[in-house]
Amino acid sequence: MIMLKMTDEKSNSYTSGSIQVLAGLSAVRKRPSMYIGSTGIRGLHHLVYEVVDNSIDEALAGFCNKIVAIIHKDGSITVKDNGRGIPTEIHEKYQVSGVELVLTKLHAGGKFDKKSYKVSGGLHGVGVSVVNALSKKLIIEVVRGGKLYRQEFERGKPLYPLKELSESKENGTSIRFYPDEEIFEIREFSFETLSARLREIAFLNKGVHIEISDERTDKKHDFKYDGGIISFVKFLNKNKNPLHEVIYFEKERNDTVVEIALQYNDSYQENIFSFVNNINTTEGGTHLSGFKTALTRTINNYAQKRDKVRLSSEDAREGLTVVISLKVPEPQFEGQTKTRLGNSNIKGLVDSIVSANLGDYFEEHPPILKAVVDKCINAAKARDAARKARELTRRKGALNHHSLPGKLADCQEKDPSRCELYFVEGDSAGGSAKSGRDRSFQAILPLRGKILNVEKARLNRIFENEEITTMIAAIGCGIGDEFDISKARYHKIIIMTDADVDGAHIRTLLLTFFFRHMRSLIDAGYLYIAQPPLFRLKKGSHIEYFYDEASLEQRITEMGKDGLNIQRYKGLGEMNPKQLWETTMDPGKRSILQVIMEDAVEADKIFTILMGDEVMPRKKFIQAHAHEVVNLDI
Repeated sequence: MIMLKMTDEKSNSYTSGSIQVLAGLSAVRKRPSMYIGSTGIRGLHHLVYEVVDNSIDEALAGFCNKIVAIIHKDGSITVKDNGRGIPTEIHEKYQVSGVELVLTKLHAGGKFDKKSYKVSGGLHGVGVSVVNALSKKLIIEVVRGGKLYRQEFERGKPLYPLKELSESKENGTSIRFYPDEEIFEIREFSFETLSARLREIAFLNKGVHIEISDERTDKKHDFKYDGGIISFVKFLNKNKNPLHEVIYFEKERNDTVVEIALQYNDSYQENIFSFVNNINTTEGGTHLSGFKTALTRTINNYAQKRDKVRLSSEDAREGLTVVISLKVPEPQFEGQTKTRLGNSNIKGLVDSIVSANLGDYFEEHPPILKAVVDKCINAAKARDAARKARELTRRKGALNHHSLPGKLADCQEKDPSRCELYFVEGDSAGGSAKSGRDRSFQAILPLRGKILNVEKARLNRIFENEEITTMIAAIGCGIGDEFDISKARYHKIIIMTDADVDGAHIRTLLLTFFFRHMRSLIDAGYLYIAQPPLFRLKKGSHIEYFYDEASLEQRITEMGKDGLNIQRYKGLGEMNPKQLWETTMDPGKRSILQVIMEDAVEADKIFTILMGDEVMPRKKFIQAHAHEVVNLDI
């Protein structure tokens, strides 16, 4: 394997003696979810993140500036870096090499004494050993001290001791692993999911070059951002209309480094990304709480002096794009998957840093202060209008928690995990779906026409849209600050539209609504798209349905054209209840697509391009992707 060169005299301080062992590797295979969150697709990708975290720790320590990830055709993946290389000499206490120790002992690593690493993302030291335990095969190559070493493992157990292969002038570590089919049902890595994470890491570590390639498809991405999180915010706001330049500050206090970049745009959504030691804290934590408190208080001080207006935290964040990145010596994460920071002292620390620096910036830039305060005050007025609209809508019964919309044909089952709700385009198709469904667990809500494009609308306008308020009432979990996913009445929400241009547009409008206002339903895996057939083939009494033109054509080679009757479905209403049940709604026969979000940043960009105010980005997108369109029926 090709290693990447980067040498430094300081590397001598990282030896096998730096490695401390806190526990053995037992029980990882018995309870893998305790260590990687799940054995599903997220847990699978978490394996890669754990290996990458080790390389990034080398970058944070100043010994690595390039990381390469390769998805192989055989289902394995390689992560390699040009850091110091895992120590290879024999550990005095355990009498095995440092490489074998790190890969076979839980909580073994050089991150506990704070001498080899000041800060670390892989703080627990369990990462690479857990990856080894959950891989049917792992191969590690280390170049260190002028020599290339190699060792192989099967399900966490070494096949032979670390052996020296040859001399080498390079340095670094390369790990290739094969996820174990005994642990993971799905073992196919997503290039898009991994790219999203590696892009984040590149933004957070200015100057580090990260490559990812996919041998299955020949896709490749290169990430290197010398502007760091300033570049990140600009990237996030690329297709939006920023109100000012990026505000940036970096401060260190009590060995904790706080780095923040923020910029307001004229949209109605907030876009917040928070990180601790390069870990994406998707559930926030004390650092995010400190930021929100300081931001709201700082802007409120000016709004109350100028306009005698009191802003809520939501008002202060409308249209805000911000990246918060902390380097913390002793982070306390909730769980090994590290999605929430728990250090109580960090809230006050971030609060004071943001208050001081943001206040100073506003004092020095009055035009930017005015633009931000104006934006927030407008948000407050719109929020008050939304509250009144919500109450009015509720009084009319559309959002009453104790009643359901009259258009909804509900199901008999009361357990949400067994219930399905179909959003069906048009009254005609809705009627067929109501007649053809299994009423024990399937609910139907017909939608008339195209719903409001929420990308261009604040919450108050959303409450004025009858179709959307009906949807909100049917789902049951509310919207905005009242949203509570535990109150969702269905754990399968299925969008069913016609297979034409209008149907695609309605589907996109609905997806925009869910992404912007009920994203937790997507994260929970509750949102689906129905796949109605495009063709019906009949020969005598024999009938078959086809979902794409290629499979239809293949069947016509096979059967011959004599006596064939082919019908092209342009709308759901062309199918009778029995046909709609057999092709699109019967769980035993249907094909439905689960809506998942592999890359939140890319998803935000696409919705902004397709549904936002700017015409040119949308035109360029259509021109670039027009050749990919299949089954276009105008």
